[in-house]
Amino acid sequence: MNRRKAVILLSGGLDSATVLAMAVRDGFEPYTLTFRYGQRHSVELRAAARIAEAFGSVRHVVTDIDLRAFGGSALTDDSIAVPHPEVPGDSDAGIPVTYVPARNTVFLSFALAWAETLDATDIFIGVNALDYSGYPDCRPEFIAAYQAMANLATRASVEGRQRLTIHTPLIALTKAETIRRGLELGVEYSMTHSCYDPVGEQACGTCESCRLRARGFAELGLSDPVSPPGR
Repeated sequence: MNRRKAVILLSGGLDSATVLAMAVRDGFEPYTLTFRYGQRHSVELRAAARIAEAFGSVRHVVTDIDLRAFGGSALTDDSIAVPHPEVPGDSDAGIPVTYVPARNTVFLSFALAWAETLDATDIFIGVNALDYSGYPDCRPEFIAAYQAMANLATRASVEGRQRLTIHTPLIALTKAETIRRGLELGVEYSMTHSCYDPVGEQACGTCESCRLRARGFAELGLSDPVSPPGR
């Protein structure tokens, strides 16, 4: 029996690794897509390659996009410091400087293009609107709007042959719930990398992404396997 093809956006982080595991569990044939978009470091790219191999990605593509040309984010602009907040996920603090303008819109557009060439009707993305940093392109309203647009933009949908679905299986989960699901599916989180400001290959342990991860593991009575020694 042929499996349905799906494009999975794979950053190399905890969330996208879990989403890939979920897609495989649900019987999809995974095609993984990672971006070298001008981020400060390449550690997550190596993590994505490991995860793609571990979960049997049919093809893993790394695409180059130079978002550094625009800047505007601590992840792509060396003049903006990566924050290290004591309390992660504070929605009252506004949209953080680690938000990369239009990143998910750009990423989904590439995923849409690849899905169309694969004759695939499914895209998976690890956005979360509950236990997250407040990014506007992680909200259900954004995903719904993008899916509606995508189904106006592809030849297959216009010809009435098939419609695209964007899957967001983590969108209403806490970080702890995400980790629990991943552990049940055999995700080895020591292979993942989520840190915004690593030192070499080592996660810093104090940026917002690291703190959100650590809090999720702590709520399960576990330690994050990529936390720096002593944390």
